[in-house]
Amino acid sequence: MLVVSSLFIITMPDMMSPMAGNIMFSDWQGMIWNVPLLGVVIGGALWALFAGVLGWLIASIYNRQL
Repeated sequence: MLVVSSLFIITMPDMMSPMAGNIMFSDWQGMIWNVPLLGVVIGGALWALFAGVLGWLIASIYNRQL
């Protein structure tokens, strides 16, 4: 999902700004989108790492309750 969202922002920043504003209930028309490819790669790797750590933590807590 991160890759798809990033591709939408990179390819259509003018269309994505109002959508982001609607999601956040604010006006993002004046905001300039800057999404470098390296930022997408690092962000995706960090997201996967933290999701894995959180999943492991939840699973280990759940398994100790049995």
